[in-house]
Amino acid sequence: MKEYTKQDILNMVEEEGVEFIRLQFADLFGNLKNVAITASQLEKALDNKCMFDGSSIEGFVRVEESDMLLYPDLNSFQVFPWRPQNGKVARMICDVYTADRKPFEGDPRYILKKTVQEAREMGYEFKVGPELEFFLFDTDENAQPTVTTKEMAGYFDMGPNDLGENARREIILNLEEMGFGIEASHHEAAPAQHEIDFEYAEVLETADDIMTFKLAVKTIARRHGLYASFMPKPNAGVNGSGMHINMSLHQNDRNIFHDENDENGLSREAYYFMGGILKHIKGMCAVTNPLVNSYKRLVPGYEAPIYLTWGTRNRSQLIRIPMSNGEGTRVELRCPDPSANPYLALAVCLAAGLDGIRNQIEPPACFNGNVFQLTDEERAAKGIDVLPGTLKEALEELKKDELLKATLGEHVFHKYMEAKEKEWHDYNCQVSQWELSEYLKY
Repeated sequence: MKEYTKQDILNMVEEEGVEFIRLQFADLFGNLKNVAITASQLEKALDNKCMFDGSSIEGFVRVEESDMLLYPDLNSFQVFPWRPQNGKVARMICDVYTADRKPFEGDPRYILKKTVQEAREMGYEFKVGPELEFFLFDTDENAQPTVTTKEMAGYFDMGPNDLGENARREIILNLEEMGFGIEASHHEAAPAQHEIDFEYAEVLETADDIMTFKLAVKTIARRHGLYASFMPKPNAGVNGSGMHINMSLHQNDRNIFHDENDENGLSREAYYFMGGILKHIKGMCAVTNPLVNSYKRLVPGYEAPIYLTWGTRNRSQLIRIPMSNGEGTRVELRCPDPSANPYLALAVCLAAGLDGIRNQIEPPACFNGNVFQLTDEERAAKGIDVLPGTLKEALEELKKDELLKATLGEHVFHKYMEAKEKEWHDYNCQVSQWELSEYLKY
């Protein structure tokens, strides 16, 4: 674990020949924002004196409260390897503070840090490993994005069928140069769809890495004449993109989800953690699957889970327990998608799991069959519930979930609901091409 001082940062900037430093933070919806400074202004930034207009950031503050401060996380300092080697560009991820130097309650990173602190007070460290899927689409003659591709590669295919292989290789090499641990990468099931999996790490570090990952993927894809999209379901008739989240709790550097005496290799804490996730998952979906489009992915027939079940090694379940045991034991939540704000998504996952442990919430019985092959009557007989079918349904569930509302805090909850309810209203006002094709004849 890096522990940089201010002097370390100043030394690295001078030694590396860095001329620009991007002070980055996330808005409420997971969009990466930044203020760029030159090396001559670095000491001012390191003294937490860099101010910006918070009223210009969606979901932050009103114009009469607009002065906000950026507090750089020194350990997040990284040089961007894809930028010029003369006059290098580096970044630091920042926490957002109010003008009176208090943590801003609308900062998504603050919400995750606050939830992590709750876990630490219970004696736990939360570690996660995300699996991010994305599409590499062609661009048009004006370099604008399309949803078309010339390739027809499928799951685990390779070049020459996989036309994004070189871009994916360059993405990984750049990320590894920045210190990322990349566990695996491959072509996914749909044409032009790819997956890159991170190594396990502490949750705040992982959330920061997801933000940097998206920037790297989009930047390097453009170099290859491609457009990278993390939209959950850009094309009908093929699989959408998910962001499976592998999770475990640790005490004294030991994974406490493992119990060699249990038939599934799971401890009571692991069962309770799953119980908490399954109790709160309907409201969580408003955060882990935050777009109208997210629910076009969560439909039968395209591998994405929609039923509230868990099982071992079974990819039809909402929660899967992979084969790894011992220190590799983990709970894999399969419904989130990569459009989610990673700070908020990981915060609600942790909060729900901790609630399960506190209140010893038992999950339903393990189900290792193919839940998609059950009839509605069979699922009803087994008491198998279903995820929300639309963003509107998920928002209604979030409204009812006091734990999740407390996790997000009053500011974020109200700003988030306001924006997402408007998104749903705007969507409902649109007339789609499908509607015209079906109904114009009437």
